[in-house]
Amino acid sequence: MNLPYEVFIGLRYLRAKRRNRTISFNTLISIAGVTIGVAALIATLGIMTGFKEDMQAKILGTNSHIIVTTRTGETIKGYTALTDKIAAVPEVVAATPFIFKQILLISESGSHGVVLRGIDVRRETTVTEIAKNLRAGTLEDLERLGPADKLTPVSPDQPEASAQPLPGIIIGKELSLRLGVFLGDRLNVVSPVGPISALGMIPKVRGYRVAGVFEAGMFEYDSSLAYVSIKQAQEFFNMGDAVTGIEVKVADVFAADRIAQVIERTIGFPYWARDWMKLNKNLFSALKMEKFMMFVLLVLVVIVASFNIVSTLTMIVVEKHREIAILKAMGATGKAVMRIFMLNGLVIGVVGTAIGIPLGYGFCWAIQEFYTLPGDVYYLSHIPVNIKVMDVLTVAISAITITFLATIHPCRQAARLDPAEAIRYE
Repeated sequence: MNLPYEVFIGLRYLRAKRRNRTISFNTLISIAGVTIGVAALIATLGIMTGFKEDMQAKILGTNSHIIVTTRTGETIKGYTALTDKIAAVPEVVAATPFIFKQILLISESGSHGVVLRGIDVRRETTVTEIAKNLRAGTLEDLERLGPADKLTPVSPDQPEASAQPLPGIIIGKELSLRLGVFLGDRLNVVSPVGPISALGMIPKVRGYRVAGVFEAGMFEYDSSLAYVSIKQAQEFFNMGDAVTGIEVKVADVFAADRIAQVIERTIGFPYWARDWMKLNKNLFSALKMEKFMMFVLLVLVVIVASFNIVSTLTMIVVEKHREIAILKAMGATGKAVMRIFMLNGLVIGVVGTAIGIPLGYGFCWAIQEFYTLPGDVYYLSHIPVNIKVMDVLTVAISAITITFLATIHPCRQAARLDPAEAIRYE
């Protein structure tokens, strides 16, 4: 196959003469710089995407895709009909009521403020993955009354209540360790809102038995979340037949925003449907910004590598000034000379990118296979990695574009070379 002379000469200039290997060495350095920059970009973006999706999976494993509440903050009565109406909306997989209240848990070892969530035991598994996160006990244990703890009264003013069977409660692993309670132990649940007496409002206290321990993988959930059955929550908070809101699971988690708007139009005012992205907007916005800034910072590695390309091509122009003059004297145009040296820069960029992409994949594989994290600190035994095709294409296009732009100045310098001046003293 006959190649254009620009291609033949351009590839030849990337190789040094035997008596002088400086140019070829600089070419290798330039390729290595692009390779390292591309590999670092792919590995970093893969790790950050992996962490983001791992966190997203843990959030969606504990919370539903959409939360329906009232805009006024009031409880929802007649929630059974409302739940069925929401479940009938297209693309909604399941819906279930829930209760959400802040309480204080007290054990013999200490106390801690948490969020108590009342759930429908039979329907909760259709919306969240709390059952998969359980490390001890089952959701059905929430509806089973355990034996009473006669050694500890339920409250100072009602010691006789200690003889009553204790309902079940499920707590997080970190909360279990902090309070020093395990499966079957007793906890006192304290609500700041209780009956009003002559001395003012008296906190309401009730004893519960630890029926299960879950591990969601996020410290915030494992240390500050507890579950009881929805009937027990209604009774404890004197809510009657009312709930805080409706949890909704949809078919496509990334279409939750659109489906939430459909739900709002379907059920009308005063209900408010919020998707998981809005509920965690600050967290995911920070992760997105962090990923973008890391991309910008690591692109600087490729830009630094492009400086090597500029110096390499400049040295080629200086060394080959006589050959360039002869080419122009034989009829080569300035644009043809520019194409010769632009080809050199593109070859360096393409080769460096082609080597850097599999090298980046290799880094990610090695990190996943051989690098471990202390699980008691990070809740992860291995670093999650997920390399997106669009990230790889963005890195490749950026690297090749930067290396191409780096060829402009040396190419213009070569194109402006005056043949008469270049060979006057030869």
